[in-house]
Amino acid sequence: MKEIVINPVTRIEGHAKVTIFLDEKDEVKEAHFQVTDFRGFEKFCEGRPFYEMPSIMSRVCGICPVSHLLASAKACDQIASVIIPEAAERLRRLMHFGQIIQSHALSFFHLSSPDLLLGMDYNPGERNIFGLIEKYPEIAKRGILLRKFGQQIIERLSGKRIHSGEWIIAGGVRTPLSKEKREMILKEVPDVLKMIQVTLEEFKKNIERFKEEVDNFGNFPTYYLGLVSKEGLLEHYDGKIRIVGPDGEIVADNLDPTKYFEYIGEAVEPWSYMKFPYYKPKGYPAGVYRVGPLARLNIVQKCGTPLADNELREYRKLGRNGVVESTFLYHYARLIEILYCIERVKEMLEEERILDENVQAKSYASREEGVGVCEAPRGTLIHHYKVDRNGKIVWTNLIIATENNNLAYNMAITQVAKKYVNGKRLDEGMLNRVEAVIRAFDPCLSCATHAWGRMPLSIHLYDSKGKEVDRLGRENLP
Repeated sequence: MKEIVINPVTRIEGHAKVTIFLDEKDEVKEAHFQVTDFRGFEKFCEGRPFYEMPSIMSRVCGICPVSHLLASAKACDQIASVIIPEAAERLRRLMHFGQIIQSHALSFFHLSSPDLLLGMDYNPGERNIFGLIEKYPEIAKRGILLRKFGQQIIERLSGKRIHSGEWIIAGGVRTPLSKEKREMILKEVPDVLKMIQVTLEEFKKNIERFKEEVDNFGNFPTYYLGLVSKEGLLEHYDGKIRIVGPDGEIVADNLDPTKYFEYIGEAVEPWSYMKFPYYKPKGYPAGVYRVGPLARLNIVQKCGTPLADNELREYRKLGRNGVVESTFLYHYARLIEILYCIERVKEMLEEERILDENVQAKSYASREEGVGVCEAPRGTLIHHYKVDRNGKIVWTNLIIATENNNLAYNMAITQVAKKYVNGKRLDEGMLNRVEAVIRAFDPCLSCATHAWGRMPLSIHLYDSKGKEVDRLGRENLP
């Protein structure tokens, strides 16, 4: 069997490769999304005191450290049998909104906009953030400022923009929000609100240009999973698990997220270090589900803020039975979530109780187990810890948000490869389309590995006897 290997996939967080398998007629048979580095966080946390876990877990990822902080702290809250003060929950939520804004802005403007604005077939040497800055400086600036706004919320609460693990702790947070910092954030809201509204209008005006991508980039039925509030609204910090089927029907609702193991199974494959979660009642691999912004908008009645709800109504016109299936439209969903988060930041900061100084409850290990669940930018994130009688970690299981989409990644790249790949002649635009559908998911493989140094790209074509017949290397492209 012939293989085409894309190694590594570019403009994503972390390391992965794609292997495309061809049959004897040089037609695509299937494709595998392979995470190539080992993630060992579950093992090296064993033996650590439970109260160190939020700080350690914030180091899992430099893109979404707040989500790991929250999931970890919520698990530790359970181990300590504490109910955190209301003010602490509000501040945790506020920080999380800041992270979602900055992470979604990074994904849309920095990682995917070069494809959307410059074109899938554009010169790869310029199809990047620097090419975007040169051709579309105002749009690039808008992305930088939106990301800065989110990062500054995190910094003004905790003192750090990333890895702020010393602020969110078991039992709450360490310090309250000051009036001065509240006013600093509120002052910036009108400008960033306008930025995201302009971006949404631009995207909607150009959606017809992407009809082919909407139709072919991971456009297939799956289940959708995520947290919702008790009113069925968009929820990122707490709530219950809802699962919606391909036709828009609610197939499971009000599920306890701390009992995730009753309805989520975890499979493994020999060709990837990333797990394959699936919906247990449907089995593996039929129980494929998606998480993240597209899934979240598919499972809610509405967002719960006026501007985001208006956008949601327009967005749903692109789906059927209230369900949007195209992976390409993760980009659209991401913009709506940025809008929602900015609206919620404004609402929360305008309430005087956000300044309440009671933000921490004393915590000691009193249970042997804790599960923390939240909605990271890329989807449902689960931290599950077990401790001994002294509060030391003896077992850990993490289901990283990105892992939940693993089955869908492989379905999506197979669909795109079958549409675009010519097994007899390699083309850089073809290669980029396979990568672009992965970018639409916005996988955060930093949660699975840490990388540094230059990341060149090469693609190799082998015949059925294993002989290399063609090669394309990005380091050699003009």
